Amino acid sequence: QVQLVESGGGLVQAGGSLSLSCATSGRALSTYTMAWFRQAPGKEHEFLSVVTNGGTTYYTDSVKGRFTVARDNAKNTMYLQMNNLKPEDTAVYYCAAGTVSVPSTVSWNYQYWGQGTQVTVSS
Repeated sequence: QVQLVESGGGLVQAGGSLSLSCATSGRALSTYTMAWFRQAPGKEHEFLSVVTNGGTTYYTDSVKGRFTVARDNAKNTMYLQMNNLKPEDTAVYYCAAGTVSVPSTVSWNYQYWGQGTQVTVSS
């Protein structure tokens, strides 16, 4: 069993930056593909970024050039560096882990989810 805990959310002004962390426990992080999703009120989970167990990364168009995903397998931690934040980035951000070995963008390919961390971007 895998447990995920997100941290690093908060309130930031438009144009600013935040760095999120996803700490994992249980099976080694290196065996999982990891992804970031976010959910705004009344919306479905929106895919943001993924890094596979083999190191392949992929980003959705709305965050390309602004967000960067990374993983540190030795620390069992995944990160999301968010730059040039916009008010429309306001949401609860979730990390997820799955046994899929391709850079999947769909939530049902991920078996384990964190509790979420709130990111609020003011104008």
